[in-house]
Amino acid sequence: MVAVNNFGDTRSGGLAGPMGLFIIVLMSIAVVLLIRNMNKRVRRLPDSFPDPEAERRKAEIAKLDADLDRPDAEPSHPSVDVSRSSAAADDTEAEVSEVKAAEPPAKGRIEQDRA
Repeated sequence: MVAVNNFGDTRSGGLAGPMGLFIIVLMSIAVVLLIRNMNKRVRRLPDSFPDPEAERRKAEIAKLDADLDRPDAEPSHPSVDVSRSSAAADDTEAEVSEVKAAEPPAKGRIEQDRA
């Protein structure tokens, strides 16, 4: 008996290796191009982005300042009673002036025990 090659036709699958290599090379080129593109985009980004909350606060302050500068400006908080607010401020000032006029506090209990 003579040994016979019974593994089928070896020529039909001969294109799979080069086709696989071609696909791998194309994918590698695509990855390199994508990395270069992303690096360019990242370099164009600013160092830091503005805080949207800070921008909102600045806009609100500017709006309030503009409202105060108008000659016909109405109070921005109509529910606040101005007369009550000023009276409370006067009472507070009287209390503060009384505290300032009083004698300095006596020595603490620990300091009295030492003496």
